[in-house]
Amino acid sequence: MLRDDEKTNTQLNMNKKSEKFLYEYLNNASPTGFESSGQKIWLDYVKPYTDDYITDTYGSVAAIINPTADYKVVIEAHADEISWFVNYIDDNGYIYVIRNGGSDHQIAPSKRVNIFTEKGIVKGVFGWPAIHVRKDNNEKAPTMENIFIDLGCESKKEVEKLGVKVGCVITFDDELMDLNKKFVCGRALDNRIGGFMIAEVARKLKENKVDLPFGLYIVNAVQEEIGLRGAEMMAARIKPNVAVVTDVCHDTHSPMYDKKVSGDQKAGKGPVLTFGPAVQNNLLNDIIKTAEKNKIPYQRAATSRVTGTDTDAFAYSNEGVASALISLPLKYMHTTVETAHYDDINHVIELIYQYLVQLKNGHDYRYIK
Repeated sequence: MLRDDEKTNTQLNMNKKSEKFLYEYLNNASPTGFESSGQKIWLDYVKPYTDDYITDTYGSVAAIINPTADYKVVIEAHADEISWFVNYIDDNGYIYVIRNGGSDHQIAPSKRVNIFTEKGIVKGVFGWPAIHVRKDNNEKAPTMENIFIDLGCESKKEVEKLGVKVGCVITFDDELMDLNKKFVCGRALDNRIGGFMIAEVARKLKENKVDLPFGLYIVNAVQEEIGLRGAEMMAARIKPNVAVVTDVCHDTHSPMYDKKVSGDQKAGKGPVLTFGPAVQNNLLNDIIKTAEKNKIPYQRAATSRVTGTDTDAFAYSNEGVASALISLPLKYMHTTVETAHYDDINHVIELIYQYLVQLKNGHDYRYIK
């Protein structure tokens, strides 16, 4: 009979410890520039499956298998989530905000928020005028100029007494949930679900007693949402030979997407492999061969110029690093109901794992030798 910590979730190939980690890690707030609490959760989980770790000044973490090896391979995700900053408090106690990353002003009205202060979390709501007083022929849409937060205060002084000041960071108050036993839904799947997936790769390597012939750096980088900054720092520090990055991409089968513009990707149909200048084709072909050999479904996407993910930071770092992107199809990106299919999560984990298992030490991905 299996122990409780060995029993697996029916949707994800994980035990009770992994499931607890998934919910604790994704429900934790990790705004860009304020990722440290989530990084501690992630590192505590991955430590038993790795040999060592490094951190940097801004909070990126790399858990390492075989830290003394010369040939270095990175698997990477980013840890930060979009959020808001307190920008202005008016005399009546209403708070106006600026973005921290690509936060969506249109979804803000009626959302509950957590404001992080030196005194702890302060609860608030994005208010909005009632439908009764909005004129149909000239109804105002939410904009960065008119959305506001209400803390139940009646003056600026009362707001400040709670500890809320300009510069306090704000996240939406939402938690992870299951949808129809097929999908997981919540805020910040972009891209802490990536952090979960690469941690599960480490667990799988350890539990299957895989002896890798190279150094594996499992990198959870900060500050992707404002310009790939954490990945830039870690790429310079590690100086890897290979980098396989995982992030999210759009499920374009949900309503209001144009496949001619955004491509044809659907949640549940497998990881998405991206073609573009930043992606090293020899590495990408290895990943495709791995998927086909192991009967892992995958989809294809193309990108112009850059991927817009940490892939770019690794690819163009140092003297150039062979880099590839494995994306998880996601519904409703940058909302509080980001939604991913359990099958895709399993397949991303399996694809990265199988790629690492077949990779030879010192493999040279250059086009011209």
